[in-house]
Amino acid sequence: MARFMCMVGVMIVVAATLMVNFAAAQTVHVVGDSLGWTVPPNGAAAYTSWASNKQFMVGDILVFNFATNEHDVVELSKESFDACNYSNPIETNITLATAGNHYYVCTIGSHCTSGQKLAISVSATPGASPPSSSTAPPPPSTNTPPSTPSPTAEVCPPTTTPSPNMNNTPPTIATSPSITKGGDSSSSTVFASVFVSLVSLVISFFL
Repeated sequence: MARFMCMVGVMIVVAATLMVNFAAAQTVHVVGDSLGWTVPPNGAAAYTSWASNKQFMVGDILVFNFATNEHDVVELSKESFDACNYSNPIETNITLATAGNHYYVCTIGSHCTSGQKLAISVSATPGASPPSSSTAPPPPSTNTPPSTPSPTAEVCPPTTTPSPNMNNTPPTIATSPSITKGGDSSSSTVFASVFVSLVSLVISFFL
């Protein structure tokens, strides 16, 4: 019974961690806020200032609001961005799929040289702390604090037969990728269904 309650506690910790990841995932950033995507009155400093107050992470979405046929947006390399050179544009992908520096400009007329350009730095994890080097199997270890892999080893020290617990842990946590990739409108539903299935798996193991 004590071992069962301990495993339930582990499931609660995992569920809480996944909920934190959901809250941090897929933030929608409207570029320029009320200014929108246009030729800024004070030059490129407008978008530089806007980006400096934001934290961009993989999975976030950039929304460029502009009038059709008056502006556009393409993603460029840093060299093309600095020179406002549009000869080698990268296909625009509003969803930030990779970490690193991203550069966006308007290619119409002299809009880019007039300051309609945006440079952002995208992080793979929340905050500035480096990813944890945990040896545990959960895929979202780069986003989760070290407390996720440790509960089975520290929360349940009285367990006399660790092999069943350790063998049961991977299939329990391995379902997290389907949660982190959930849709914007149904992430809570997916999370709830997965959490219920995890608890059912633990209960069936001890019955």
